[in-house]
Amino acid sequence: MEHITDQVLDPEVLKRETENPTCGALVVFEGTVRNHHRGRQVQRMEYTAYKPLAERVLQELEEETKQRFGVVECRIVHRIGELAIGEASVVIVVRSAHRGDAFDAAEWAIDTLKQRVPIWKNDFYTDGTRAYQDGVPLSACGSGEHDSTASDSASSRGS
Repeated sequence: MEHITDQVLDPEVLKRETENPTCGALVVFEGTVRNHHRGRQVQRMEYTAYKPLAERVLQELEEETKQRFGVVECRIVHRIGELAIGEASVVIVVRSAHRGDAFDAAEWAIDTLKQRVPIWKNDFYTDGTRAYQDGVPLSACGSGEHDSTASDSASSRGS
């Protein structure tokens, strides 16, 4: 079960993978590339990841989401590579007996993904420049120090 892919994301595949007759709620979150960031026009975006660690963290995140919220199914897949405006960069599918748990779990999963998973976003702007988005320091991967002004810092990431 792959969590990081360079292929187009298909929420229908994840919905089929998580089908469960005990569940009355299905929440699908699909994050897409938007055409702006901090007041600048974005032409496209490139996602990169340290795949072995990202795969492990996403698998752990799925399990933690299920345990924390008591949901039956949680599936997360993130795309890497160059993406056009409007393309999906991440899909999260959560199934549970009741809608409240599913909504809460999906929201927590995307928020936590942004904090934990080593995935970096490189914006390509319409003026020909590019910059990595500032993110959250990976405190577990070093001293925890972070220079927030360095837009190309390897410790900066976003999703």
